[in-house]
Amino acid sequence: MFRLIRMFALLLILLLAGAWAFAWATRAPGEGLAEAFANRIAMLFGGNAPVAAMGGVSLPQGMALGGAFTLVDQTGRTVTERDYAGRWMLIYFGYSFCPDVCPTELGVMTTAIDQLGPVGEQVVPVFITVDPQRDTPAHLADYVSRFHPRLQGLTGTPEQVAEAARRYRVYFSKVQRPDMTDYLMDHSSFVFLVGPDSRVRSLFRPETTPEAMAAAVAAQLGGNSRRS
Repeated sequence: MFRLIRMFALLLILLLAGAWAFAWATRAPGEGLAEAFANRIAMLFGGNAPVAAMGGVSLPQGMALGGAFTLVDQTGRTVTERDYAGRWMLIYFGYSFCPDVCPTELGVMTTAIDQLGPVGEQVVPVFITVDPQRDTPAHLADYVSRFHPRLQGLTGTPEQVAEAARRYRVYFSKVQRPDMTDYLMDHSSFVFLVGPDSRVRSLFRPETTPEAMAAAVAAQLGGNSRRS
């Protein structure tokens, strides 16, 4: 029995050491080693660990974010990833009752699109709520109109929103404090650059400047054009 336990412990140590070495070898610029290790472990076991802060860089090889979703836009129309096929998107997950970070990041995202000039027409800005209970289509229609005329607001059932967040490894949780009459939503805060294939090409960490975001998006679009 003790021999089996020792063998199992040794195998586990070797597995973790290998994952650590793989994380060190494949981590992206700006991605911490601990973050890279957590993500590779999540990939190995099929988990959904929060994605690392890798602002403005491509995802490490073997990591895929994004994909299929079914949601409802601010007009009440059901949309899927196929409605955006062949187009680039900048996506942010948040909620309209957010007091600070959400409006800040949406402002950065939409400013970056404007700074791209005519190239920005290739990019669809998208806001996906993590608070479908309050963010109805009608409410989102008013909210997104305050940021950009092309900003799409997407909501859905709690299950639809949770599935979309899972595919992007977005963390969110309702927070109800005793001293509050209403609740807040705790959530991760990244802007995702999504390619025409519905897969994430780059991430932007919080407090990325509009100039840096615009430059990174332009580089991705330019590289894509040269390859096609």
